[in-house]
Amino acid sequence: MLEHYVKMILQARVYDVARETPLDYAPELSQRLGNRVWLKREDLQPVFSYKLRGAYNLMSSLSEQQRKHGVIAASAGNHAQGVALSAQKLGIRAVIVMPKTTPEIKVVAVRRLGAEIVLQGNTYDDANEHALQVAQHQSLIFIPPYDHPLVIAGQGTVAMEILHQHRGDPSMIFVPVGGGGLIAGIAVYCKSLSPAIRIIGVEPDEAPCMQRALQAGKRVVLDQVGIFADGAAVRQVGKEPFRIARKYVDDVLVVSTDEICAAVKDTFEDTRSIPEPAGALAVAGLKQYVARKRLKNKDLVAIFSGANVNFDRLRHIAELAELGEQREALLGVTIPERPGSFRGFCHALGARAITEFNYRYSDPKEAHVFAGVQLRQGVAEKNALIKNLRAKGYRVVDMSSDEVAKMHVRYMVGGHAGLVDNELLYRFEFPERPGALLRFLTQMGDRWNISLFHYRNHGAAYGRVLMGIQVKDEERAAFQSFLDELGLNYGEEPNNPAYKLFLS
Repeated sequence: MLEHYVKMILQARVYDVARETPLDYAPELSQRLGNRVWLKREDLQPVFSYKLRGAYNLMSSLSEQQRKHGVIAASAGNHAQGVALSAQKLGIRAVIVMPKTTPEIKVVAVRRLGAEIVLQGNTYDDANEHALQVAQHQSLIFIPPYDHPLVIAGQGTVAMEILHQHRGDPSMIFVPVGGGGLIAGIAVYCKSLSPAIRIIGVEPDEAPCMQRALQAGKRVVLDQVGIFADGAAVRQVGKEPFRIARKYVDDVLVVSTDEICAAVKDTFEDTRSIPEPAGALAVAGLKQYVARKRLKNKDLVAIFSGANVNFDRLRHIAELAELGEQREALLGVTIPERPGSFRGFCHALGARAITEFNYRYSDPKEAHVFAGVQLRQGVAEKNALIKNLRAKGYRVVDMSSDEVAKMHVRYMVGGHAGLVDNELLYRFEFPERPGALLRFLTQMGDRWNISLFHYRNHGAAYGRVLMGIQVKDEERAAFQSFLDELGLNYGEEPNNPAYKLFLS
């Protein structure tokens, strides 16, 4: 298998449209992590992503008869742009089916390249199913994003360039994983020429399809995936990429949204380019792996795989970057309600920058303060601060990893509701597109009283609502049936500490 793929990679026809991208040294990351970190700059491709390589390699192999039929692809964006540009270069009709949640920047880019766009479903899998149906009905040639040997070989040219550009072999290459085409191509090439290089995949914890498959020893279908890192939001890894990964991939990590946002900032600071969330996966995994294994003085390569990010999503990324880098702590602190207590609390915090400080009078004896505190030394400093505050008699709740606190409560702190009975607290998610909020409220109707409601459009792919609803005990069964009929992701928060401190 190795020799066969290496031959295909060496013969891949990617450079008719793609370019050899630089392998850039990352001085800030290298100094901070105590290793030599290199970024493979696939963001510098004509479509700002590596996906062009595999798409063109496959499409250039089509016969004249196949080209006359035209091609179709399903994509959350980057593969779509690769297919569209390849079709433009080859003079082929291209139809692209994209999820309705695809960032607008990617939709506009595909349309600008001359492809016909169909928006279908909320996930890649919805779009893919529809594309396969259209391909059959219209006799179009389906161009898969990852599960084809020629696509894998096209992506494998990334590894060919890395080994040519890096003086000596790197110790490890960190690769973002969605369906698995990129890591499959990189793994077969590296393990053939330099088997000592460790190939490490990185997935978002909202879509760990490769990690779950390797753990199970077979491909699995995830029940659902989050689409913050939309370029890697895949429910099932490809058949051929999985076959390769089982043999040649050394490890697969998962990273949180906070870690991805921190990696976006890290990459920007070294390159002055802004990766999309999936484009920063490899850097996030590299940082996690270095910390876990305590690596020092190693040559590490991360694939900066794409830069197609909506500008308004940067607000959301910037908010979470400080938490992801462990440079900010969110604390709920109970202090005495008396003159001078704020001053005493600030003295207890020491010479630290306060990033957030929210409070409202609600009780004559105690005050609950929502405080954001800047950190210089990460988790160790946060733990020491909490220990010191507790030693001085303060009750402290660490909310730095609390989704409700980060996404909602920090913007809502305003006191407790004293006259609300039978209140249940729920989180809801719905696709962020025009009319979605109105449809959501229409579904809620007027059967139960909404006692708390918070919605904030922050540029993420999904809108998040925090809602308090008054439901009597005898109505719980009917309310649960209503929830099940909504067809939305939701979760109850009966014991959330941020809610208890500031809102209940």
